[in-house]
Amino acid sequence: MDASSLAAVWLTIKLAALVTALLLLVGTPIAWWLARTRSILKGPLGALVTLPLVLPPTVLGFYLLLFMGPHGPAGRLMDSLGLARLPFSFAGLVVASVFYSLPFVVQPIQNAFEAIGKRPLEAAASLRASPWDSFFTVALPLARPGILTAAILGFAHTVGEFGVVLMIGGNIPGKTQVLSVKIFDYVETMEYAQAHWLAGGMVCFSFLVLLCLYGGRKKSPWI
Repeated sequence: MDASSLAAVWLTIKLAALVTALLLLVGTPIAWWLARTRSILKGPLGALVTLPLVLPPTVLGFYLLLFMGPHGPAGRLMDSLGLARLPFSFAGLVVASVFYSLPFVVQPIQNAFEAIGKRPLEAAASLRASPWDSFFTVALPLARPGILTAAILGFAHTVGEFGVVLMIGGNIPGKTQVLSVKIFDYVETMEYAQAHWLAGGMVCFSFLVLLCLYGGRKKSPWI
């Protein structure tokens, strides 16, 4: 494996780790609200969060590119703050990946929260626990298997992204060239041996992820 491949692997791991952390921070409150609310907005918001599951990655990438471009709201905001624009940067990959992988984190956590039921929270309330105390000391520990599943899925899905990251980040070695784009680059230049090494590693990684998920299901009904 040459230096450019190792750089792509490291960039992918760094991107997936950062995106997973952000997804857990953003996705957990959304999942909690979706699991507990009776608002009429639950359906529209749930559909909006789930949209990346059915939307072609290039479509999402195209609209994110317009949103973050020089004439988009995010682009104009970055210009007014004197900051670098997001397209074709690592920060842009992070933002796009958070949007694209959000349902893979929200749905398992939402299912875990819904599986808890009302009794544990009612018991905590009867002991004069505040809503915040109930959330952090009761709901989160009971939902831990679902949160672990969400973290694994979010990380794995970010590692395997192609369409969105190519639209937003392009193919800049050492900056936005992630593993999936590097494989595509090798195939385009007919360097099949190098592509086999990286693609084979992705197959093994995907198998291990699925093995962890299916192994965890035997231990918890919430995964």
